[in-house]
Amino acid sequence: MAKAGHGWSGAAAAERGEEEGEDPLDARIARSGCLEQHRQLQECMAERRDWRHCQEQVRAFGACMARRQQQRQ
Repeated sequence: MAKAGHGWSGAAAAERGEEEGEDPLDARIARSGCLEQHRQLQECMAERRDWRHCQEQVRAFGACMARRQQQRQ
């Protein structure tokens, strides 16, 4: 099954020096170290189709991203 990106075009990715087909948001999340939490959130959303049913995953991903942001400051 193909992985859905976050909607940026290949032309925009090329302008940013990224490979065509590489989603810049996915790349940024991977660099953050929060890829596993993001994957779990995406799986929950695909299964449940309602973010309100995925609050545990939303909180885990948000907390991971917040920790990474604090570490960068």
